[in-house]
Amino acid sequence: MASRAQQATYDSVAFRFIAANEHPDHDTIATFRRRFLREIEALFVRVLELAREMGLLKLGTVALDGTKIHANASRHSALSYEHATKIEAQLKAEVAELLARAEAADQADIAVEGMSIPEELARREARLAKLAEARAKIEARAKERFAQEMAEYRGKLAAREARAATTGKKPGGRPPAPPVEGPQPTDQINLTDEDSRIMPVAGGGFEQCYNAQALVATESLLVIAPDVVQAANDKQQVAPMLEKIDALPHRLGDVETLLADTGYFSEANVTACAAANVEPLIAASRQPHHPSWRERFAPAPPEPENLTPVARMAWRLRTPAGKKLYGLRKQTPEPVFGIIKSVMGFCQFLLRGLDRVRGEWSLVTMAWNIKRMFALSHG
Repeated sequence: MASRAQQATYDSVAFRFIAANEHPDHDTIATFRRRFLREIEALFVRVLELAREMGLLKLGTVALDGTKIHANASRHSALSYEHATKIEAQLKAEVAELLARAEAADQADIAVEGMSIPEELARREARLAKLAEARAKIEARAKERFAQEMAEYRGKLAAREARAATTGKKPGGRPPAPPVEGPQPTDQINLTDEDSRIMPVAGGGFEQCYNAQALVATESLLVIAPDVVQAANDKQQVAPMLEKIDALPHRLGDVETLLADTGYFSEANVTACAAANVEPLIAASRQPHHPSWRERFAPAPPEPENLTPVARMAWRLRTPAGKKLYGLRKQTPEPVFGIIKSVMGFCQFLLRGLDRVRGEWSLVTMAWNIKRMFALSHG
């Protein structure tokens, strides 16, 4: 049965033009995509430039959000550090037992009780080698995590000390706990796609996923910067997206305001936005779903003087203008993710490995942009 892309080379004028009136099969199309993924990914910005030339793209206010997308790997292929240690001990014991049997049989190439000892030894040695490789990768990840958590821990301690020096009072609350060094028993690696991670998904439960990020223009719903990360948490994704904004061609315009939900909030992220001349509107806590009318229509509070970036953002979020602007967040990235998954049918990555998955997400979001540009230009 022909794939949808292959069938489109017969049914669609656009596909026939792109395929030069040829009809490549599914494998040829998939190989082309894998081979030229970098080149296809570079077209993402060119599509944005085309949208700008058509008058369809205006940056100004953008909204950042993420969505979990299934990896091309089952969570049942995941191996925990604790389980790898148990299997390794079991295999080593079996190897010792088989060597003892071989010595007793005097000739290792003679089957013992219907079993070829050399074959069984080779099989276990191969599994031990794979287990050692998996354990080493989990340990390397744990080392990187510990270095990051230690830097965050020292930063929190420094902030507490700075507050104490400024106020002359001992900071309230418990001091931050130091991170734990080394791999944890539940640390995992997936044997099918080692770059993917176990993540919580909507509706409950955990699946083998990647965290796909998208920065979306509020006026057009065009994705201006995609990314894929391995962290289930969004806290560390603001700075990389600011770098992507800075890398966009200046002729596309300037991003003035960044909207994001509470999952992206931190003092460092707010400060980074201010340093990049982008005004952040990031909820510091979850907003009530049904605020009273008094709260909704409350007049803007007077702007205090000498505000920190976080305090200024908190004041802006309490103003009617700030509330109205922040209200665009939910109706910007979420419809894009919904259409990509439900209408375009992209619910799982086909490629494996972080670099390839990033290229695939760029291709998917570029396809969304082209689809959206068509709707905008014919609306």
